[in-house]
Amino acid sequence: MLASAWCDKSLGVLHMSRNAVIVMAIAASLFGGAAVAQDSSKDAPSAPPSPSVPDAAAKGAANDPVHAMIGAWEFSNADHDKICHFTFRGDAVPNGYKLDVDKNCPNLFPSTKNMAAWSVDNFGSLRLLDASGNSVVDLSEVESGMYDGFTPEEGRYVLQAAGSTPQLSAGDVAGDWAVAHGQGKPNCILTLANSPLSGNVLALKVKPGCGDSAITRFSPTGWRMDEGELMLMSPNGQTWQFEQNDDSSWQRVPESSIPVLLVRP
Repeated sequence: MLASAWCDKSLGVLHMSRNAVIVMAIAASLFGGAAVAQDSSKDAPSAPPSPSVPDAAAKGAANDPVHAMIGAWEFSNADHDKICHFTFRGDAVPNGYKLDVDKNCPNLFPSTKNMAAWSVDNFGSLRLLDASGNSVVDLSEVESGMYDGFTPEEGRYVLQAAGSTPQLSAGDVAGDWAVAHGQGKPNCILTLANSPLSGNVLALKVKPGCGDSAITRFSPTGWRMDEGELMLMSPNGQTWQFEQNDDSSWQRVPESSIPVLLVRP
């Protein structure tokens, strides 16, 4: 009887021990799995951050053909001896966006007289429009920042961003220039020398026999190039500023009712 009781007690202890072992094994498995998961989460590479809204907006603006056109552009013929300037604006107008054309452009390209707007079509072509939305000139992009087009009346055009156009050096401009007022005949010659007068100012000489009273009053003695513009200067500090029309003429700005021109004699 004692042997039987001892046997039953031993079996009970054995049974409890097995249960304890099983419980401990399950706990170890659970806690061990959590630890492995935690360690692996530390080792896993973090996902790259998503782009911020401003960065995405800036990228979208850079790829927007309309946004890319806004700003100053140079419009010329293929030989680059006729040059005028456009400003493409983002202001919406009927059929497109506002286009500002320099006042001297129609003198060089009569077709520009009616230009008032611009648009980009679904194929990426640039259309220069009149006030009614009719296309005056169509241009195609040949490389980033440059377009070309053609009309039978005026031949081939080149449009390029103003920042990409080469700046003229003093050596390009130096020499004799005649002063003209509107369509009047020039009667005064200025010699722009490529030799220093003082600092960054070069010497200028009014040739004898000048019959232009505005020049004799102005009495310029120096000149220099300033970001693509031609500056004439007198000893009293007065300055005349000129913008290039083409390779052989410059026009004083701001423009007056009778334009003042420098032309190659």
